[in-house]
Amino acid sequence: METTHQLEAWRDLYVMLGTSSAALLGLLYVVTSLHLDEIVNNAVYRTRARSNSLYLIVTLVEAALFLTPQPMVTLGLTIIVVNVLGLSVNVRNTCRILCKNWSIGQHDGMTLYRAFSFMFSFLLGIGGGAGLFADSSWGLYLVTTSYVVLLVGAALNAWSIMLGVGQTEEAEKTSRRTTRKARS
Repeated sequence: METTHQLEAWRDLYVMLGTSSAALLGLLYVVTSLHLDEIVNNAVYRTRARSNSLYLIVTLVEAALFLTPQPMVTLGLTIIVVNVLGLSVNVRNTCRILCKNWSIGQHDGMTLYRAFSFMFSFLLGIGGGAGLFADSSWGLYLVTTSYVVLLVGAALNAWSIMLGVGQTEEAEKTSRRTTRKARS
């Protein structure tokens, strides 16, 4: 029962984390819609944008779970389920990129380091959920660490996607200028 009392002390942190997740998710949708053609026409950017959205949804759901009054066993179990689902998305995407054409993934900013950091984060979340299920306070620390790593990783991933899209757009503009000059 000690963890239940400690959970109240974490309430403000999870309000802030949930708000951050929702804000980043909204910004990701806006930016993605502004560059929809570039993202839709590039399989790696499309996969990364979709995965980023799912990762931010996972964090938002975790914040909602922490803020919902419920028994610690239920919280731990649902945190485990959410992180297993997130991990399965990450593993599936990583396997697709590795099995199909890894050079494309590297070219568009996908790295094993990024993939493994997301995997590690989800594993931390699963371990933290197991701790909460066992009513142990260390579970709070693991889940929160997992959450922050996911949030920071999603933000950096979104930035990387936008840099790649920006470079693609700049290369296309340069190509158009060169073509116009050649015609003149």
